[in-house]
Amino acid sequence: MSLPIVHTWKKAPFIRLLIPLITGILLQWNLQLEPYYFWIIAATSVIFIILIFFIPFFKRFQLSSFTGFAIFILFISLGALLAWHQDIRHHPGWFGNTYKNEDALMVTILEPPVEKTKSIKANASVDFILQKHDTINTKGTIIIYFKKDSTVSRLKYGTQIIIKKPLQEIKNSGNPGGFDYKRYSLFQSITHQIYLKENEFEILPTENKNRFHQFIFLSRQKVLNILRNNIRSEKELGLAEALLIGYKDDLDKTLVQSYSNTGVVHIIAISGLHLGLIYWLLLQVLRPLQKRKYIKWLHPVLIISGLWSFSLLAGAQPSVLRSAVMFTCIVLGESMTRKSSIINTLALSAFILLCYNPYWLWDVGFQLSYAAVLSIVIFMRPIYNWLYIKNKILDFIWKLNAVSIAAQILTVPIGIYHFHQFPNYFLLTNFVAVPLSSIIVLGEIFLCAISFFPVVALIAGKCLEFLIWIMNSYIERIEILPFSLWDGFQLSILQALLLMVVVTGFSFWLIEKSKAGIKVGVIALMGFFIFHAIFLIRANNQHKIIVYNVPQKKAIDVIDGRKYMFIGDTDLLADDFIRNFHIKPSRILNRIEPAVDLSKYYLSENIVQYNGKKILLIDSGTTFSPSSKKIFIDYLIISKNPKLYFNNLLQALQVKKVVFDGSVPVWKMKNWKKDCDSLHIPYYDVSEKGAFVMNLR
Repeated sequence: MSLPIVHTWKKAPFIRLLIPLITGILLQWNLQLEPYYFWIIAATSVIFIILIFFIPFFKRFQLSSFTGFAIFILFISLGALLAWHQDIRHHPGWFGNTYKNEDALMVTILEPPVEKTKSIKANASVDFILQKHDTINTKGTIIIYFKKDSTVSRLKYGTQIIIKKPLQEIKNSGNPGGFDYKRYSLFQSITHQIYLKENEFEILPTENKNRFHQFIFLSRQKVLNILRNNIRSEKELGLAEALLIGYKDDLDKTLVQSYSNTGVVHIIAISGLHLGLIYWLLLQVLRPLQKRKYIKWLHPVLIISGLWSFSLLAGAQPSVLRSAVMFTCIVLGESMTRKSSIINTLALSAFILLCYNPYWLWDVGFQLSYAAVLSIVIFMRPIYNWLYIKNKILDFIWKLNAVSIAAQILTVPIGIYHFHQFPNYFLLTNFVAVPLSSIIVLGEIFLCAISFFPVVALIAGKCLEFLIWIMNSYIERIEILPFSLWDGFQLSILQALLLMVVVTGFSFWLIEKSKAGIKVGVIALMGFFIFHAIFLIRANNQHKIIVYNVPQKKAIDVIDGRKYMFIGDTDLLADDFIRNFHIKPSRILNRIEPAVDLSKYYLSENIVQYNGKKILLIDSGTTFSPSSKKIFIDYLIISKNPKLYFNNLLQALQVKKVVFDGSVPVWKMKNWKKDCDSLHIPYYDVSEKGAFVMNLR
C-alpha cells in the first residue's frame, strides 16, 4: 500500500500544504489563542527557511527534513491566523465591541427579503451605531425577522432602516446533540438577531446597493420569474428553482426529507454535478474555437467566464464556488497542456477556498463533495473493471452504478456522522435521479434561452414539470419501501475517522491486493468496535432525566439505560419537524429507544422517584394545599401556566431546585424567578440556558 501513497504524495504536492493549513484552522478554533503566538512561530519558521539557503547545498540536503518541518509549522500558523481573522468578533470595527441595548442602529438589507411562515426574514449589515452624541461606523451582520404587514412590502435589497429595539444574541437551543446554530451563524459573520414590528423600525429614503450584487439579485429574480411563469405546480417549481440556481425557499420540506432519506439530496444542492454539466455544455458550444490558432486563447477564457457566471448566478454558495475553482484549475491546466494530478487539483482548490474562508472546513457540503470526488477518483476505475460488458447501453448503466458505488466509499462515514442514517437503496435512487436531474437542468437552461417565445417556453415548462414529477414520484415511492432507511446511528468523530480508515484499508486490499491494506483495515475496525462497546456500556448504565428546550412545548425524557419514557405534549409525537430538530438528536446521542413501561418510577400522578431522587412535575391545573408534613422534592419541574404561588407551595413542599421548561410564559417566569430569589431557591431556565440534564447515579 505504500507505493500508491508515496506516488500520490509526490504527484500532489498541495496535499503537503493543505494538511498543515487544516491543522492550523482546527487548532485556532478549538484553542482560541491570541494571534501573536502564531505570528512569532511563523516569523521563526520563515527566518529558519531563509537561513537554510545560505548554507552549502550538501548541508542543505541533510537538513531537508528540518526545512520540511519548518514549512509545515509555517502553514499551521497561516491556517490559525486565517481562522482568527475570519472571526468577525476579532475585527476592530465589529459592532458588538461598542453596542449597548439603548443604542440605535442603522442597518442595510443585504438580500431580497424571504417570506417565512410567520415572518419576513432578511440578513442586514450593521453600518452605524447611533448614540446620543456620536455615530460609530461598524461592521457585522444580523438576522432580522419582520412581522408580516403592509410596511415590509417596501423592503428590498439595499434598503436602509433605523432600529431602536435591543438586539438578541443568537443562542443554541442547548438540547443534547442539537444543531449548533450559533456556530453556524458565526461562520457567516452573523452574531445577533431581532424581531421587528411595524412601529419598531424606520425606513430611510436612502439606499446602499452594490452594483455587482444588484446585478446578481436581478439576474436570479429574472430566472425565477421565467421558471414561475412556465412551471405552475408548486412542488415541482420549488425543486426546479433549487436545481438550477440553488434557490431553496420554495422547496417542500417533506420532499427534501424524502430526497435525504433516499440518498439523493446532493442533487438539490448546486455542486460539481451542475458545474460539470455547464462545463460539458460550454465545451460542446465552444469546440470550434480550438481549431483556430489565433483565437484559441478565447476557449479557456469563455469557459471559465461561463462557469463563474453560473456560479455567481447560483448565489456564490460554498459548494458551487468549490466546483468553480476546481474546474478553473482543470481548464487552466489543459490550456497550458499540462495534465496535472486530479488529486493535486482537488488539494489546490481546497487550499484556495480555505484561505478565502477557513470556516468552510465545517461545511457539510464541502466535506461530502471532496470526499465524493476523491472517492470517485480513487475507486471508480477499479470498481468499473470488476465487470466487462460488451453491450454499450448495459456498459453505460454499469459505469453509472460504478460511479455511485465509488462515491459512497468515503462519504458513508461522514454522512453517518452528520445525519445518523444510511439510505439502503441509494443505488436505485441515484441510478434514476442523477441522469434525470441532469436532463432537467439542461432543460431549464434551454427554457431560459427560449423564454422570449412564450408558447415554446410554456411547452418546455410543461415537459420539465412532467420530468420533475416523475423524479419526485420515484423518490417518494422508493422511500416507502421496507428497510429503505437505516436510521439512528451515533458516531463520534474518532469513530468516523476510524471507519474511513477501515473503508480505505479494505479498498486498497481489494484493489492493490496489498496485505498492508487489510492489516490497517482490521486494526482500525477493532478500534472502531472497542470504542463502540465502550459507548454502549456507558449507555446501558445511564440514568438521567432531560428537560428539553422546546419553545412553547413540554418535553421530558426519563432515561433508564437504553430505554426512555416520554412525558410531555402529545402533539410533539405527531410533529416530525419539531421532534426531529429538538428531541431526536438527544435520543440518538444517548442511544436510547422507547420503553414498554417505566411507570414503576411514578409515586403518584405528578411525582417521579428515580435513583433516590424525587421529581415533581407541575402543569396547568395542579394545586397544592398546606400540609402538616412537608414533602421533600429534589427537582420541581414547572410547565405551561399553572396557578402557582411559591409562598403557598412551600407550605406543602420543601424544594431543592426549580426547573422552568420552554412552555412557561416569559412574563410568568419573571415573577417566579423573583420569588425564587427572595426565598433562596436555586432555579434553572431551559429557554435561557438550554436543556436541563439530571444525571441520577
